[in-house]
Amino acid sequence: MARVVQFSAPRVAEVVDFDPPPLPPGHVRVRTAYSGISAGTELTAYRGTNPYLTRSWDPDARLFREATAGIAFPVVGWGYSESGEVTEVAGDVTGLAVGDQVWGIWGHRSEAVVPAEKLIGHQLPAGVDLAAGAFARVGAIAFNAILAAGISLGELVAIYGQGVIGLLATRLAVLSGAQVVTVDAVPARRAESVRFGATESLVPGSAAERIRELSPAGADTAIELSGVYAALHEAIRSVTVGGRVVASGFYQGGGEALRLGEEFHHNRVQLVSSQIGGVPPELAGRWSVDRLQTTFLGLVGSGQVDVRPLISHRVPVEEAADAYTLLDTRPGDALQVLLEF
Repeated sequence: MARVVQFSAPRVAEVVDFDPPPLPPGHVRVRTAYSGISAGTELTAYRGTNPYLTRSWDPDARLFREATAGIAFPVVGWGYSESGEVTEVAGDVTGLAVGDQVWGIWGHRSEAVVPAEKLIGHQLPAGVDLAAGAFARVGAIAFNAILAAGISLGELVAIYGQGVIGLLATRLAVLSGAQVVTVDAVPARRAESVRFGATESLVPGSAAERIRELSPAGADTAIELSGVYAALHEAIRSVTVGGRVVASGFYQGGGEALRLGEEFHHNRVQLVSSQIGGVPPELAGRWSVDRLQTTFLGLVGSGQVDVRPLISHRVPVEEAADAYTLLDTRPGDALQVLLEF
């Protein structure tokens, strides 16, 4: 039997058995090594606050509809950052072989049957082990925010939220030539962001004032990754007239802390969204989500990005419920939690 993680009800994670499906033409079977738990979007499904649990997404109209829920409990096999080894290849598949170590998206399950087209070119590059391979997606999310920010050499960039994706964004902004100031409520994360290249790390609440002490005009750009409205408001307060704020968090509910009649209005701030479903429109001719992922893993393989300090917990999948409880109740005690299979 194979195993899969499911959310049976809000804040109830269980590991259940399932029968592995047969291998159809055009597919490969992968045995999972690691699957990263997302402390952002995924936790909204675990907590029962994800909008898909109360509304449905109309992909044609690009609107959420109120009538029906898009997903319902039990939510089975969430997860979007996996790594593993190919164990079986359909006879008509070329470009993949048994024993290949690959990365991709197949959810928190011990094995999966995946279309070969989804994994061709997803073999781990030199210098990237299976644990690091599980960072391909979160790295791409950070990378996408960096592209949306449009950073130029020497600019001052404020990055709000120093969880895993925020720390990766800090490193990528430094590699892009920015001077980076970070903001986070957790002291350990602020300290880690300095190790990732930030010149200074600030507590929330007065960051905008401190940033204007560093640069009276304000930051050129801010990237908000915490998904907290108060942080998005402070990010808007941080930037210069005509500056850009990239909102890359997954915001839940309404935003009373977001006061758009203040600095946003008076400083004519650009507010843009970054989401891994696509790259910035102006770059769509050259970049793709797949290029984000492969380029990020290339940076890991070359040693320019080190993801090892981000792995705070490796949890056997049988103890998945404890991992979700940790991330839900004591998020400051963890960075990247990897489920081990």
